[in-house]
This record gives sequence, structure tokens and C-alpha cells, in this order.
Amino acid sequence: MARRKIITGLDIGTDTIKILAACKNPKNEDFKVLFFDKINSFGLQKGRVINPQEVTNKISSLISKLQKTYNQRIDSAFINVNGSKLQIVPNHGLISVSPANQKVCQEDIDRILQETQNINLPSNREILDIFPKEWILDGEREIKDPLALQGVRLEVEASLLSAFSPDLENLTEAVTEAGLQVEDIIPSSLAASSAVLSPYQKELGVALLDIGAATCGLAVFEEGVFLDLSVFPVGSANITNDIAIGLRTEIDIAEKIKKDIGSCISLSQGSKKKKVEINPSNFLSSFKKEEVGKEESKKPFLTFSEKQLRKIIEARVGEIFELVQKELKKISRQGLLPAGIVLTGGGAKLPGIVEMAKRELKLPCKLGYPRNFSGLEKDCSLATVCGLVLEGQDVSQKSLSFGLDSRGLGAKIKRIFRIFIP
Repeated sequence: MARRKIITGLDIGTDTIKILAACKNPKNEDFKVLFFDKINSFGLQKGRVINPQEVTNKISSLISKLQKTYNQRIDSAFINVNGSKLQIVPNHGLISVSPANQKVCQEDIDRILQETQNINLPSNREILDIFPKEWILDGEREIKDPLALQGVRLEVEASLLSAFSPDLENLTEAVTEAGLQVEDIIPSSLAASSAVLSPYQKELGVALLDIGAATCGLAVFEEGVFLDLSVFPVGSANITNDIAIGLRTEIDIAEKIKKDIGSCISLSQGSKKKKVEINPSNFLSSFKKEEVGKEESKKPFLTFSEKQLRKIIEARVGEIFELVQKELKKISRQGLLPAGIVLTGGGAKLPGIVEMAKRELKLPCKLGYPRNFSGLEKDCSLATVCGLVLEGQDVSQKSLSFGLDSRGLGAKIKRIFRIFIP
């Protein structure tokens, strides 16, 4: 029996690096998880690699553990890219259909996509991916898949995703020095959307917000097509920093406070105001809550009110949603996405964030969890690494259909046709 192909996803985040090796169950849509692990990252800033060697060391540690555990060599991976220097550039492509039979063939598709990428960019930027928004054949618009259709003049309205070349080079260097070949580089929010969004949501119109430690990635879909992407240079680590400053405490204590008792939900009227007392020298122990008015604990306890903490958190989360609203307004989708907004990533675990998103964005909102991965816990923070495996599986399947290379333009075309082919 032929050995099933193992797909490896490597989520390189500012706070954590995660690795997932899995293979698809041939009987259904599920993936069998062969190995998963994560490690605190170092050498990244706002999603960008600033010290490739430090990142290489962390990746090497994960790979070594994977290969010892699974007892099989892993030599390639699908990786993510993040950072606010990702940009969407619209462009239009036009070709004459090959005259052989006046039907759009795969060669025509390849040719127009290559032609559409011919755009003037600064020397330090490059096209990372291309996403058709609409195909036009002999003036007829709103065509989702032109393949095999009769026609003479083929056009495409597309979104080109450009990236800062030094960022890609540093990222690739960090991975290849760890002994892995880069199969493809995929924006974090697009990978996450593959793991948590359904085709129905994408058809209706939906936004996905991937809340990481240092950045938030927004991806928008409508009529089954990718519409927009943006990365904001703010994340859940900013909330931790705000807590540390606002409560005048150490960063590790602030992180513990955020994870254990942080919330976006304001106190309802009539609720008793509460204070929280923490012994900084023993902050890993349980928090002690008492009603305001009780005798104050003596130093070295850190004392603050729950309302004070919520105001600190709400201010930063509110800033994130303001950035989202501004981007949705820019593409004329403010309050106009029937499937609403889906929150994922580690920062989406914050209690009350769904309710606050509904209030601030005037959209339906829910949390997004990876689907179809047996053996993994239900965790928003795993969306990107699971999505990388899904993207890898799609690329592998399309390579059999189209006979294309799994990297470069071939990989891009395969992902494009994943949109149009069930």
C-alpha cells in the first residue's frame, strides 16, 4: 500500500512557533494528526523575522523532536507570513483565447494569470500570490470558472498580494537553515480562513480576524471569492503591555492577569464592584477576589478593581475593532457581511470579545475553530497551523490535476482553482 503523503505546517509567530504534521484520511475530510508541538519564539518582531538564526534554532528544535517522535524525516513545510507590509494591489488582465478551438484551456488560464502579474512594483517588493475576483469572457461578466467555455477575449479582475522582499528572504532563510524546504508561503489570515470558514460563509460574505500576539490579520470573502486582506500592527501582546503599565506591574504578571481574569465585558448596572488582590511573589497561585469595602490587603499585594482592568482591555480591543471597521469601510463592506466576522487566533480567547465585536462592528460574530483535525484540542490559536496543512493538501491534490510544480506560479494557480473547483 502506498504511503499517505504527510503535510507539514509551520506557523512562525511572534510569540509562538507551532508545527503540525498530518495526513488526510482517504475515507473522509478528516486529517490524522501525526505530530503537534509548539515553542516560545524569539527573533521576530511584529510578525517579521529580525534575527533569522534565532528563529532557525527554534525551528530546528521542533523538527528534531518531530523526527524523533514520528521516526520519519520531514524535509519540507508550508509556512506563513505576517506583518503589516503585506499589501493588496488590484490589476486587470486581458488575452486572446488560443485559436485552436476557441475554448478557454488551461494554457490560457496560466497565460492570463502570468500576464496579470506584470505590474510595476518597487524593487524591494514582489508578488506573493494572485487572486481572481471576476472573469470576463467576450464582455460577459461574473464568470466564476472560464475553463472550457467558448470565447475569444478573456479578461480577469484580480487582486495581487505583494510582500516586502527582505521579509520573505529572512523568513525563508530561517526555515531553510533549519533543514526544511519551503513548499509555499501563505499569509496567516488566509491560512486560518481555510481552517475555520465554510464555503457557505465565504459565499454569503464574511470577514475573518486572526488575532495574534503582535499583529491582527483581516481577510474578507464574498461570493466565494477572496476580496481583501490587511494586517494591523497590534495584537494581544499590546493588551498585556497596557495592563502592565496601567496596573504598574511586571509583564509576566500582566499576562497572567489577562489570561485568568481579563474580559471585554463591562460590569452591568447593579453589580457589586469587585477588587482583585494578587501577591506578585506568588502570582501563579489562585487570585483572591473580595468586594470593595473590605479591609485592604497589605503589601506586597497588587490591588485593582475589575472595572479598572476591563477599561484597560476594552480600550485596546476597541482600537483593534476601529482598524477593522476602517478597512471594511474602505472596501464598502462596513456592516454589510451577512455571515459577519469570525474571530480566531490566540487573542480571540479573551472573554467578552465576541460581544464587543458585535457591538462595535454592527455585525454577527462568532469564534472560529479549526475543523476536521482529529486528535487536536478545540483551540482558536491553532487555526493558522491547521490552515497551512489544509493549503498544503489542496496544493498536492491540484498538482495531480494540473501537473504543476508545487511552488511558484504553479502553487498559485492551484490555490486559485481551489476557489472554483469543488
